[in-house]
Amino acid sequence: MTDRYGESPAAGVRVLLAEDQSMVREALAALLGLEPDIDVVAQVARGDEVVAAAREHDVQVALLDIEMPGMTGLDAAAALRAALPAVKIVVVTTFGRPGYLRRAMESGADAFLVKDAPASQLADAVRKVLRGERIIDPALAAAALAAGADPLTQRERDVLRRAAGGAVNSEIARALHLSDGTVRNYLSTAIQKTGARNRAEAVRIAREKGWL
Repeated sequence: MTDRYGESPAAGVRVLLAEDQSMVREALAALLGLEPDIDVVAQVARGDEVVAAAREHDVQVALLDIEMPGMTGLDAAAALRAALPAVKIVVVTTFGRPGYLRRAMESGADAFLVKDAPASQLADAVRKVLRGERIIDPALAAAALAAGADPLTQRERDVLRRAAGGAVNSEIARALHLSDGTVRNYLSTAIQKTGARNRAEAVRIAREKGWL
């Protein structure tokens, strides 16, 4: 006899871990592995590997870090929701920023947890999202509402991220297939929207609010 996921009743919840820091990923896998009803069946270090790994290993719950190479956890959450809508998504991050929470929910995440939460809370979140519950810290949810919506467009975020890495306008333009003038316009708009005086300050403000 099998359940609706094609597993025997004794089988654990099939979990994917996406985290670029190997020590953190392995520690999370070890902690979750202690739970009798949870099986970590896949681990990846890049956001752009999430969907393929989830499909290959038939996962039920994906735990995604936000800061990863290839694709952020938030973008990976959106891609996973589009490709495999039955998979539950738990975003786990070092930074409990209101902007991150809002973007995670908009990307289709079912839960948002910070990494300093107890391991038992993470395991409990895996079980709860599988039951259809949504897990959000009340204080962080209130802060997200108070902070308001992210005013930046995706292109403005792309340009700011490149600028944060030290790229000049011409380098950003080449990387994003834009003209130098378009890059200047995006930067100018981003600076205005964040209330910053220059691009460096715009990057800092956007990061503090969780918009990048």
